[in-house]
Amino acid sequence: MALGKYSTVDGRKSSSNYCSTLTIVVFVALCLVGVWMTISSSVVPVQNPDVASESKNDVNEDTRMSENNANDNNLANASNENNSGNSESSLNDNEAKSKQFEDNPGDLPEDTTKGDNNVSSNQEEKNSNSQEKPTVENQEAISGNDNREEGGFKSEDGSESEMQNGKNGKTKTDEKVFEAGETNETKSSRGESGDDNKSDENSNETKDDDKGDSQKEENKKDTESDQDSDEKKENGQTTEVFPSGGESELLNETTTQNGAFSTQATESKNEKEAQQSSEPENQNGTSWKLCNVTAGPDYIPCLDNLEAIRNLHSTKHYEHRERHCPDNPPTCLVALPEGYRRSIEWPTSRDKIWYHNVPHTKLAEVKGHQNWVKVTGEYLTFPGGGTQFKHGALHYIDFIQQSVPDIAWGKRSRVVLDVGCGVASFGGFLFDRDVLTMSLAPKDEHEAQVQFALERGIPAISAVMGTKRLPFPGRAFDIVHCARCRVPWHIEGGKLLLELNRLLRPGGFFVWSATPVYQKIPEDVEIWEAMKKLTKSMCWEVVSITKDTVNGVGIAVYRKPTTNECYEQRSQNEPPLCQESDDPNAAWNVPLQACMHKVPVAESERGSQWPELWPARLDKPPYWLLSSQVGVYGKPAPEDFTTDFQHWKHVVTKSYINGLGINWSTVRNVMDMRAVYGGFAAALKDMNVWVMNVVSIDAPDTLPIIYERGLFGIYHDWCESFSTYPRCYDLLHGDHLFSKIKKKCNFDALVAEVDRILRPEGKIIVRDNVETINELESIFKSLHWEIRMTYSKDKEGLLCAKKTMWRPKELEAVSYAIA
Repeated sequence: MALGKYSTVDGRKSSSNYCSTLTIVVFVALCLVGVWMTISSSVVPVQNPDVASESKNDVNEDTRMSENNANDNNLANASNENNSGNSESSLNDNEAKSKQFEDNPGDLPEDTTKGDNNVSSNQEEKNSNSQEKPTVENQEAISGNDNREEGGFKSEDGSESEMQNGKNGKTKTDEKVFEAGETNETKSSRGESGDDNKSDENSNETKDDDKGDSQKEENKKDTESDQDSDEKKENGQTTEVFPSGGESELLNETTTQNGAFSTQATESKNEKEAQQSSEPENQNGTSWKLCNVTAGPDYIPCLDNLEAIRNLHSTKHYEHRERHCPDNPPTCLVALPEGYRRSIEWPTSRDKIWYHNVPHTKLAEVKGHQNWVKVTGEYLTFPGGGTQFKHGALHYIDFIQQSVPDIAWGKRSRVVLDVGCGVASFGGFLFDRDVLTMSLAPKDEHEAQVQFALERGIPAISAVMGTKRLPFPGRAFDIVHCARCRVPWHIEGGKLLLELNRLLRPGGFFVWSATPVYQKIPEDVEIWEAMKKLTKSMCWEVVSITKDTVNGVGIAVYRKPTTNECYEQRSQNEPPLCQESDDPNAAWNVPLQACMHKVPVAESERGSQWPELWPARLDKPPYWLLSSQVGVYGKPAPEDFTTDFQHWKHVVTKSYINGLGINWSTVRNVMDMRAVYGGFAAALKDMNVWVMNVVSIDAPDTLPIIYERGLFGIYHDWCESFSTYPRCYDLLHGDHLFSKIKKKCNFDALVAEVDRILRPEGKIIVRDNVETINELESIFKSLHWEIRMTYSKDKEGLLCAKKTMWRPKELEAVSYAIA
């Protein structure tokens, strides 16, 4: 009964449900048809989620690759048709994408450097259609910046970049690149595959345009790049590009604008390299140790050789203060003073230095009342005075010119030798008068006076007038100055004063400010009478004898003759004239002689005329350089001189100033280790630096030319240590020096000497053959130096490195005993 009761109701309900279901089916069918029509008309395939995740930023590429996961068969067929129709396009794009990583430069100019390795095929096509890529004939220093951080400098080095070049290989830089201002620029990416690089011919800028490459592919490229670089290093091959032509070729800048931000790849790679560089294992097998010396941080190998000093037969002529170099030059490293910190910058350093950098107080205790140096908290301060100018060096300097107007500081008188310089305040303040002063003092009981000078940023060397000639050419200095230097000029036939006569230019002045000039005690009177007799027999003219009422000192000024007339009229040949065969320029370990060289009078002889006034003398070939003479580089001497100057002006202005990431405000003391004509120093004329020009004893003797143009320098043998304290130069420059020295000297000893004289955080720039550059790079890394940039092309290389504060902990077993 129950079943019969509900049968009619169920029938009515069934009929109603059937109608509703039919309506829904029809509606769904219409919707599906509409969807199908919409999809068919758009012709856009549905992407697989995995593909979309890898290519989400490549929406501008015409890939047409798709897969459909829908359940409807019609939609699947439509999707398959679309995939089939676009397979050929996808294949072509993949082929185009793979070709951009090949070494073949394709249709690019042969010398063009290619930048980003991960630019999409679509972007590459757009670049090629919209513009032409710039060409650079000669490429050089790609650079970075020094940034001040917490009182020090920290470079934002990028990782190594592999710059594709069909002819010249790859360029490696170790510095974050920045704009250097060249007209033509090439793109360079330091493994920054996440950046977009867009070349613009009009603006010469590079712009990042490819931030969506897959991370997997990026990591693969980085790994391949590292492996390729490591393999080339192991095989002794270079991966850098460098212009051909050796010394005579110039290097042009390249730049990349990356803004202020580096990439994650760069940051990570930098950290890995930094950690590797801190490992104790040295790459070249050199085990560096600290020098085992009692002099500690002040060690000068050729002046602190106790064994040689003990074997001297006499010390009455200051033989113990002269150079006595070890037979085997040390290959150890000099320790840093406790508490050492980066030197104060010039010109503040002229007035004060960090006490812990030169922690010596003897001069402050003995000479403090004479305004030499004082201890002021954590500083050593220099009031600017001295024994002879307690009221300031500038007053003293101006008083000299008032006494003898012909001195004309900074015009007629440009290069000065200050003998017995003390802490070199005289030379330090002569910079205000555009005068360059070589300050000279021995390493003696006047503790660290030359070290004070160099720490202040004032030129100075440690040397003594003993038994040998000073390492300078004859007729070089415009003025020689001695302020209470206590040198016994008059003894032994005036041998020491005659050495000054050799160094003084004909017509030059000797300024003597000493107690015999103005004091009347018996000893001073005796010396004064002896000096009057000696200077008269030397034909020196007494120009002026005056007393400075402010400082209470007297100054005598003498002038060297410009002719031989006086020599020929002397009644006695005392002091005698030197033999004609005696070369006044011979100065390396040559014994002193009590004789005078004749004054040159022929128009073509150096010294017969006074040089041009400063600064005209800087860039004008000296009058005595003749076209019949062959210069160092094979051209006629005057042309050789000019070419060298133009070369270094170009290199310095286009590369060194902006191209190496050097903050020049931190650079004061510079050494050109192979100076030739002094072109590098001349090109730095407008910089706030001074340059010690070194001419090797086995190189062409061009040092007289350097002095003639208003610069200064010294002779030296790089198989020995330099006569200076440790940590005294901010920048060293070696142009094709190391490859020459490597053939005849202990190479590790030379590098140890470079480390000794370079300040922590100081830079070295080396230009040499690729083999030498690679070897130096390896050695510098073993010293834990920061390799800021390397560059090579056609077997020539450029290297810029920065010394760090790192010192080994182990002490050398061999003891270099010193006094």
